[in-house]
Amino acid sequence: MQITNDSVRALRGEKNRMDAHTPYHFLHESERQANGEVKRVNTIFLTNSECPFSCVMCDLWKNTLDRPTPKGAIPRQIEKALASLPEADIVKLYNSGNFFDRRAIPKSDYAAIADLVSEYERVIVENHPKLTGPDIEEFLDLLNGRLEIAMGIETLHPEVLRKLNKNFTFEEVRSAAAYLSALDIDMRAFLLLNPPFLLHETENETWILKSHEILSELGFSACTLIPTRTGNGLMEELEKKGFYRAPDLALLERVFEKLLARKRGRVFADTWDLALFSHCEECFNARAARLERMNLTQLPEPPVVCRCKDHGK
Repeated sequence: MQITNDSVRALRGEKNRMDAHTPYHFLHESERQANGEVKRVNTIFLTNSECPFSCVMCDLWKNTLDRPTPKGAIPRQIEKALASLPEADIVKLYNSGNFFDRRAIPKSDYAAIADLVSEYERVIVENHPKLTGPDIEEFLDLLNGRLEIAMGIETLHPEVLRKLNKNFTFEEVRSAAAYLSALDIDMRAFLLLNPPFLLHETENETWILKSHEILSELGFSACTLIPTRTGNGLMEELEKKGFYRAPDLALLERVFEKLLARKRGRVFADTWDLALFSHCEECFNARAARLERMNLTQLPEPPVVCRCKDHGK
């Protein structure tokens, strides 16, 4: 199946109507750090220009602009969010794409952004491996806190990575990791559970574990495991044609437990919309709460026992 930017975009629905001066969401959460402390985190989901890379499974374009982000809009969004958020130690500036895409985050706003987050000890942004370069150093020099960059790696299975239309290779991931490590910038990755085109459950699990191992060797200190969802048009088509199968909660639990047992950096299970992957209402809340606790403690817990036996798959 031939995947291109045009074919990915062709099946999309309508975007949400966005205000360039208002973040589309923000929240307060807690996250365990590499030293074992649990820190307060303010996460701001910025509204900005759409990502130039059209990944097969992405639905983040729904909350983006069709034009370059106006100068001054991003600092205004951060101001609005911080006015409603409590004090925190860490801030995540997530922007449905790449922080160092100049259409998304104008360079002229770097100083204002750095000033707004000057009280935070850590600033986490998202970025594509191909956009690793001097703009990062310029922003880093303006920060008081430590910079961390999150990358949507998804998988290091070479053929699946190509089919996902991620627009990068493993060598580009390696190069980006070396560049950031030389600047003493921390890195985290997002990995997909059941990405399209990787259909055998055992192979899927194998490649998550293998990708995590390789990323750990490259210096990534945290990985988030994300169940792959439908919702962007193309994913529904891939599911109909047999190229995608939704993961279930039992698989997420099993892989998460195996990654935690390795004790190679922090590992988090993404629990957003987790009910989509559950087959039992009776045990779902207890299992979701267990995953949240394990995210914070980084320690496995005994599985939730239910007559559905779904957890035992």
